[in-house]
Formats: sequence, structure tokens, C-alpha cells
Amino acid sequence: MGFSLRQKIGALGYDLPQFEFWLRRNWIRIRNRADEFESAPDGNGVRCCWKWTSDLHLAKVFPSTGRRLLDRALADWPVRLVETTMFGRRDPEVSFIIGHRGQARLPHLLATLRSIASQREINCECIVVEQSDQAEAKARLPGWVRYLHTCTADHDAPFNRSWALNAGARIANGKLLVFHDNDMLVPEKYAVELWRRFEAGNEAINLKRFVFYLDDSATRAFFDTGRLESRARTEAIVQNLEAGGSVAVGRDAFFELGGFDESFLGWGGEDNEFWERATTRKTWPYAYMPIVHLRHDAQPRKADKTSPNMLRYAKRSAMPPAERIDELKVRDFGRTF
Repeated sequence: MGFSLRQKIGALGYDLPQFEFWLRRNWIRIRNRADEFESAPDGNGVRCCWKWTSDLHLAKVFPSTGRRLLDRALADWPVRLVETTMFGRRDPEVSFIIGHRGQARLPHLLATLRSIASQREINCECIVVEQSDQAEAKARLPGWVRYLHTCTADHDAPFNRSWALNAGARIANGKLLVFHDNDMLVPEKYAVELWRRFEAGNEAINLKRFVFYLDDSATRAFFDTGRLESRARTEAIVQNLEAGGSVAVGRDAFFELGGFDESFLGWGGEDNEFWERATTRKTWPYAYMPIVHLRHDAQPRKADKTSPNMLRYAKRSAMPPAERIDELKVRDFGRTF
């Protein structure tokens, strides 16, 4: 994307000085010039006071600032990648649940699992729900991962993320469920931070301050070397991803909310709709952790506001959350056949 001279001068004059100040002091407070925050009650984290996601503008205009921000965030919250885990086999506190389909995203999934395997100070489990006509991923997964195959009628059936996550929740053993995408690397203390907020009484938790979307070259370098390079290039740094990508919900609250709405087929909308219902519970929306997204081709029509999913979201969102909860929680969701 090209930027005009006026845009570059504006970014240098308005955005860069604030960026430099907060990069040294407290990087989670870096923002676009018109953004408004609400600070967490304990001072640790911020809630974005706007509805949808947004990209960090300065990092678009001057990509080197995005690379510096990524390094600074990972210095505080390191991402480690390991092959094996010390998780106990019984009584996990936290269950990671990942929906998956296809060979193209298998390298992303395996890398995501390596970051989950590094979780410290908390007992976790991880469930991969493969939704497809054939079980393709099972043989490639580490032995510590639980596998569930939800069989579709045919190869071309649209991916139903809600069904995959609901099915994983049905078999999860943890008291805290983390609904996680198969392309996102998490810091090694991600699970323990989620658990700390859950133990404090929160039932829906979002800790993602920035999601760093690596560009194609940085993603290929990661797969070549097996590690995140310093000053890795990003194509976007996203704020306010709320339920998208990774969100934690207490197991009891999840089922009382009615799970994810399985009427969403394909991509988009189901996470926003779920988060609206989740915020009827005690919620921790104050973000302070980074997540690293590995690049892949975009899902068809995911960002298309006229897609069936987004039109369905608009219709469902017009209903009060309490009505949607009453409707969904009596459904037999997450069942396998």
C-alpha cells in the first residue's frame, strides 16, 4: 500500500512521537491517534473503546516500527516452541480447542501446537477437531494432543467452525476453555494468565492486545528456521480482535450461553455473535498480551460484508443477547455423528 507525502508527514509528526514514548514506557498503550482506551481496574491491560478491529496505522506507513513493536512485545511475553510437553494426563485446568481442516494449514497447526506445548505453570490439554470427510491430520499430530474427527457428508461441505469448537468443548476436561485458531502462536505464559483471570471470577477473557500478522516472507522464514526472527516483517498489527483468534470462556458459562451458533457456515460472524452473548457474563476485556499470526491465503468472503455469514450476523445481532442465549442453549449443539 502506498502512502502520500502528507500521510507520511502526519505519521511522523503525530504518531511517531507517541509511539516512541510508549514503546519505552508501556507498549500496550501504543495506539492510533483517535483511539480511546479504558484502563483495567488493576492497571494491567486496556480495553479498546470501539466496536471493530483496526490496524495500527504507523506500522502500515513505516513497517520498521511494527517490527520494533513485535520485538518489544515478545521481550515481555516470549513465544517458545517445543516438541513435547510436561502436561499431566489428568485434571487439566485449561483446555485449548482448535478447529482444523485441510493440508494447506497443517504446518500452521503444528507450529501453533508447539507454542501451546510450551505453556508454563499450569496443566493444559489440547484438542484438535478435524472437520472433513477424511481424517487427514491425525497421523501428524503429537502424541499429547487429543484428536476428534467430525465427519462431513462430502469433501466440499463448508467448514463450520462453530460445530468444530462446540464438539471440542463437549469432550474437554478443563474448567477453562480456550477457543483457538490453528495459525496463532501464543506466549509461554498465555494459559497461566488466562487462568489467573478466571480464578479471579471472570468467565469470558480476552487478553490479545495486538495480533501481529506476519507477512509472507516472515512466515516462510519461520517455517524454514523453526523460530521467530528478530525484526520479523508484519503485514498488519491488529487491535481489538475480541473473540476472534483466541478467547477463553469458563466451561460452565460456555454451555449456559448456548455455545457457538452452528447456523453460521463458512467464515466470519460466529465469533462476533458469540462474544456479544459472552459479555452478558463477568468479562475481562482488558488486553495486554501479543499473539503472532502465521500468514496464509484469506478464507473466501470472510471480510465480505454482503456474505451470507455477515448478513446472518447482522440479523442475529439485532436480537437481544438474552433471547439468543435462551434459543441456543436448548439446542443439541456440538454433537458428532
